[in-house]
Amino acid sequence: MLAFPTPAKLQSAGKRQWEKFLHTHKLWRPQTAAERTEIFARANQFSGGAAITAAKSMLAQSLARLLQTLEQQLQAYRARIRALFEQHPDHTLFGSLPGAGPKLAPRLLVELAGVNWSLISLVQARAGTAPITYQSGQVKRVKIRRACIHWLRATLHLWADLSRHSSAWAASFYRTHRDKGQSHACALRCLAHRWLEIIGAMVRTRTTYDAEKHLIQIQKHGSYVFKLLSQTL
Repeated sequence: MLAFPTPAKLQSAGKRQWEKFLHTHKLWRPQTAAERTEIFARANQFSGGAAITAAKSMLAQSLARLLQTLEQQLQAYRARIRALFEQHPDHTLFGSLPGAGPKLAPRLLVELAGVNWSLISLVQARAGTAPITYQSGQVKRVKIRRACIHWLRATLHLWADLSRHSSAWAASFYRTHRDKGQSHACALRCLAHRWLEIIGAMVRTRTTYDAEKHLIQIQKHGSYVFKLLSQTL
């Protein structure tokens, strides 16, 4: 439980005390620290009379305790999700995906564990990673697929972004598409599109993701991504 200082202590607290408060409660952010400490230095300018200060002080404490209660409930949910994820027969497969972690791996499993991986193009369409191509005469346009499972597309977008920080192959794949002039979001969709093919192969063969085996496979097939990756290693 947080120890709530009195209004007098809040007004008299110096810069070092506020910095210590932020660090202690894991609220320190380099991009907001200067602005916060500057506001704290003018804290006495925001206070009203004694009655208003006392009322607002109680309100702040009440809201803080509500947040603490909410955090306890969130921890209970996370524990339940973790337990159910570990009980699922496919948890080792999705848990091995680079960058997925304890939050995105269960989300990916919920959406992808029961799909028909023999129809990978349908899975990619439902996930929103497969673009729509429109062609009429000499006009050809490619645009994002709007009709999809938006929750799944958002999950894949988040995971693809994290995977490029945990997988050298994913980072090279992403960079290749960015160098082609594609936007950040478009490059992530392309990366997620390729990841779905990999997940499909993992589920069909019941094997976890292995970065070394993956590199051997893309080298065997002469992947341009492997050529770029070998230049950076």
